[in-house]
Amino acid sequence: MQLLDTRVPAVLLRIDRNPFHHGTLGAVRSLGRAGVEVHVVADSTGSPVPRSRFLREMHPPPPPGSSSREIATALRRVATRIARPAVLIPMDDASAVAVGRMREELAPSFLLPAGPCALPERVADKAGLASVCASLDIAHPVTLVPESPAQAADAARRLGLPLVAKWSRPWLVPVGSALHSTVLVNSAQQARELYLRTGEAGSPLLLQAYLPPGPNRDWFFHGYADRSGAVRAGGPGRKQRAWPREAGLTAVGCWTANPQVQALAERLTRELGYRGIFDLDFRRCGATGLYHLLDFNPRPGAQFRLFSDSAGLDVVRALHLDLTHRPLPTAAPLEGRMFVVENYAPLTALRPAPRGRELAWHAPDDPAPGRAMWTLWRRHVSRRLRERLRAVLSAPVPTRAVRQAAAQPLTHDERASSC
Repeated sequence: MQLLDTRVPAVLLRIDRNPFHHGTLGAVRSLGRAGVEVHVVADSTGSPVPRSRFLREMHPPPPPGSSSREIATALRRVATRIARPAVLIPMDDASAVAVGRMREELAPSFLLPAGPCALPERVADKAGLASVCASLDIAHPVTLVPESPAQAADAARRLGLPLVAKWSRPWLVPVGSALHSTVLVNSAQQARELYLRTGEAGSPLLLQAYLPPGPNRDWFFHGYADRSGAVRAGGPGRKQRAWPREAGLTAVGCWTANPQVQALAERLTRELGYRGIFDLDFRRCGATGLYHLLDFNPRPGAQFRLFSDSAGLDVVRALHLDLTHRPLPTAAPLEGRMFVVENYAPLTALRPAPRGRELAWHAPDDPAPGRAMWTLWRRHVSRRLRERLRAVLSAPVPTRAVRQAAAQPLTHDERASSC
């Protein structure tokens, strides 16, 4: 018997211009393998995703900086082309926020989870998340929101250095700007200078206490909260390797039982009344042992395919089944299963994985995206290196202060973008 209702197509929406977003490919493959017709609304330039044999059609995304209403207009054009209701899956925070705002307007054309329309925006907003954690007594790094340059410098002294600086709504940071969503701050002066760019960033600056990384401290939880609010599919995972190291996305993850993280995820979604797919990031404090919630992403995480259980259920399949009123199978978790992003951890991708492993790009039944990734990745790396070299050669002779700043380690986002 066919598990998913193949009469109902799926539309994946991604506004972020990231050509190497392996989560999008994972969703295309997961639903396509189940016989679902999959459409993607995203920028396909330089991306391996259009090479997948499981993709029905790519559609142009809304222009950068589009309003929620303009995004809804673009989605209605896609709905007209498909000509029947489809399950809509936002793949980044900007998409999730826009869909939440326009849920009632989109409902005639798309199947969407219920729940408060403003909730995706509330939890994706870093300041909103700090408030949620405080109200629910969930551990969260101490967070200050300065209202002047002087307050930013004072916050740096109060929190201690280094500290973490974040823009409250990172999806509003202009594309191509020199701003980064998250930066490690090493001086009060740096905090002051970041605050002065608030207008450019489009949302308030947050300064957070820094929780040092360490062995077994970085965890994530992916899940789907169904119509009743029960958390289905997904599970807790341990980040074994990140890119950039100790600060970035999950390059190697392992499905690992963790009752504390599981209980936190279930309590959080239950008390918020959240419905739909979610991705939580935690860091365990080495001093107290508490798991601090760092991020609540109201959409699939890029490594969601790690949590494909013994029945083949993952969070995007759970969403499709639930919204088409089909039962979700009961299955066993495959603890110890690995997920590896080959372009960030190529050696790990070659090592034995006795308890199972999924690669982000390569798949025996869909080899074209994996082959395309390596060609496109080499071009991407070469271009970034040329850009950095030109910047160095065209820069004026640095002052002593500039030389000292250049000697500091790259910020998290800078290291990621250099690759």
